[in-house]
Amino acid sequence: MSTSPAPTTDPAAPAAHKAPSPSAVRTLLRLWPYVRPVRARWFSAAVVAVVASCLSLLFPVVLKWIVDGPVADRDPGGVWLGAGLLLGLGVAEAVLFGLRRWLVARPLAGVEAAMRADLYRHLQRLPVAFHDRWASGQLLSRGTTDLMVVRMFLAFPLTFLLVNGVTILAGFGLLIAQDWTLGLVLLAPAVPLMVLCYRFEAKYATAARTAQDQVGDLTTVVEESVLGIRIIKGFGRHRSQARAFRELSGTLRGTELTKARLLAGILCLITVLPETALGAALVLGTVQVADGDLSAGTLVAFLSTALALRWPIESIGFLLAMSQEAATATRRYFEVMDAVEERPGAVGGSAVGVNGPAADGGDRDHDGDGQGDGVGNGNGNGNGNGGMRFDGVEFRYPDAPDDSVPVLERIDLHVRPGETMALVGATGSGKTTLTALVPRLHELTGGRITLDGRDITAMEREELRTLVSVAFEEPTLFSASVAENVFMGADGHAEPERLDRALGIAQAGFVRRLPDGASTQVGEQGLSLSGGQRQRLALARAVVGEPRFLVLDDPLSALDVHTEALVEAALREVLAESTALVVAHRPSTVLLADRVALLSGGRIAAVGTHQELLRTNAEYRHLMSGEDGHGQDGHPQDRHGQDRHPQDRHGQDGHGQPGHQQREQGEQGEQGEQGGDAP
Repeated sequence: MSTSPAPTTDPAAPAAHKAPSPSAVRTLLRLWPYVRPVRARWFSAAVVAVVASCLSLLFPVVLKWIVDGPVADRDPGGVWLGAGLLLGLGVAEAVLFGLRRWLVARPLAGVEAAMRADLYRHLQRLPVAFHDRWASGQLLSRGTTDLMVVRMFLAFPLTFLLVNGVTILAGFGLLIAQDWTLGLVLLAPAVPLMVLCYRFEAKYATAARTAQDQVGDLTTVVEESVLGIRIIKGFGRHRSQARAFRELSGTLRGTELTKARLLAGILCLITVLPETALGAALVLGTVQVADGDLSAGTLVAFLSTALALRWPIESIGFLLAMSQEAATATRRYFEVMDAVEERPGAVGGSAVGVNGPAADGGDRDHDGDGQGDGVGNGNGNGNGNGGMRFDGVEFRYPDAPDDSVPVLERIDLHVRPGETMALVGATGSGKTTLTALVPRLHELTGGRITLDGRDITAMEREELRTLVSVAFEEPTLFSASVAENVFMGADGHAEPERLDRALGIAQAGFVRRLPDGASTQVGEQGLSLSGGQRQRLALARAVVGEPRFLVLDDPLSALDVHTEALVEAALREVLAESTALVVAHRPSTVLLADRVALLSGGRIAAVGTHQELLRTNAEYRHLMSGEDGHGQDGHPQDRHGQDRHPQDRHGQDGHGQPGHQQREQGEQGEQGEQGGDAP
């Protein structure tokens, strides 16, 4: 459990800081496909806002008329008329700005929703290797905080950059028309301001990127702390986690203060320089009025116009800041969207005729008994390629160096049709990785895998994952009902009979005792259930679709011995109808299999029956019993020197007698139904 803040977990962050990023304008233009459907309302809102803003420039014109006309002529009626005109302009401006907000609110909320839906859809289609690299907090922050920033940019800064730009141009045109000398005085700070804004954008963009990455890191820490609250409490690590959170929060606070200092500096300069120019224009204008070169009304109108431009000019600072944050958020969003999705269809290969270790349809002899592992021509395929076959399979993870040792190398294995093969190996030998290759959660580096003679890379992923059902080592459940979790493996067929059958096979009778039965919501990660209950539901999910191929990764590890015996008995019926690869760590799980493959150092070291490998392979014997010695009949000995007689998959012990577990099932069935599960 982390006790100190980790470096950023955003894989794109190092590249973002080192490589030159595209300009903010080019980045923001990538939003156009999302904005295009609502462009009519957005442009209408922009036009309304421009009209409303330009109305404010009419106030100085009315003031000039009032000062030079009714006030100079001492006409109270004219003054009241002017006041009425000013009031009407103010009301019209307010109504137009309200209309602008109404025009953009709904469509821009739709833009945000569409971007979030596309992100979620894309994440579902990205390969597992992508999710292995990216922290979930970074993905969450992109789907929430970043998209909120983008929506705010489209609703306010983007509109007002256009509106204020038009207002400033129109305003300075009016100022020069009123008195060009005073207008040039007010234009003097323009060039210094443009240089300062350019430098501000570069620095603020870096700070904004850092802050948003740190938000992602902080989100990751919070998520991990919530999901791992049992570990934190169990080991009393709440103080260290709180300290790590405070340190990350402090780092983020420092970055936000850096942003605040940058923004304060540019706002100060944007305010001071125009105000200085306005003061100089006021002094010069007063001198001109005193000399009779300028009317008082014109000076009032000039100063009123300059003051009307004050907010558009001063807002440039935070509008640029918000635009940079939006550009950073957009860049972060498309860093994920640009990741290459899994190709849903075939990626090459064919069912037959592919060069490879078994391209000729022959069978290899893995267990040294002189017989091939295939089933000859009796499998209905005519070429011995039925079932699940691994031919020269090699795999290394995508982010591994090219010269690194493969995780799996030259894997040749044939699981015959209707056969159950147990996969045994030491921790880290590559068992889980090998099972993940069958449903193409990872793509092969070399070789091929065939199912009933068809190369899996030549299949549509949807078809492949209909044929193959998987139960992973970690039983993940979703915030849904028991039935919905189980039927995720049913390929759209949600008949109650199939649910009952799957729950029966998994010995998940506890479901009937839940408050709402199979409709009970299991909560996030299924943590309202015990470890064994979650594992049984995951097993039910794997078998509910009656798949032709089953891949089970240590499916019984969290069950007590009584429930395990009952599940094994029910599983035998399912395995008899499927071709299965079962990762096993315990002899009781191995006994479900017809044969066993020993995986060692990323290669298949031996293939045979459980009894054969116990007699002939020291590594297998050590994995199964922890002992290197043999009994006189070839069975492993326990630490007291007594022989142990494991049962075969039909419940017979080493001497052909009914196994101890089978004899006791009738007596222990009720205990198995109610037995405790490993948490």
